[in-house]
Amino acid sequence: QVQLIESGGGSVQAGDSLTLSCAASGRRASGYALAWFRQAPGKEREFVSAVSWNGGSTFYADSVKGRFAIRRDIPKDTAYLEMNNLKPEDTAVYYCAADLVPGRTALSGPDYWGQGTQVTVSS
Repeated sequence: QVQLIESGGGSVQAGDSLTLSCAASGRRASGYALAWFRQAPGKEREFVSAVSWNGGSTFYADSVKGRFAIRRDIPKDTAYLEMNNLKPEDTAVYYCAADLVPGRTALSGPDYWGQGTQVTVSS
């Protein structure tokens, strides 16, 4: 069993930055890749970014490349998503997920999900 706790969401202006955290716990947590998905109102949940179990590989959706950066603190088993130059279209609930396959974008991939954290970007 893996537990995922997200934090760091909030309301910001367009162009601002925000960093989300996903703390993973559980006996098998260190063996999972950690990913971020998001779901905007009225839209399907979509892949945003992922980092492999050892932090050595990172993956991004085209819509966030060059603006978002993901990293993993191995001792803390925590993934951080640094979001820069935020746009109103980034407004969504952001979910952390644990997947044995790093970079997998399908919603059916992750074995575990967090509760989500709201990010609101106003123009």
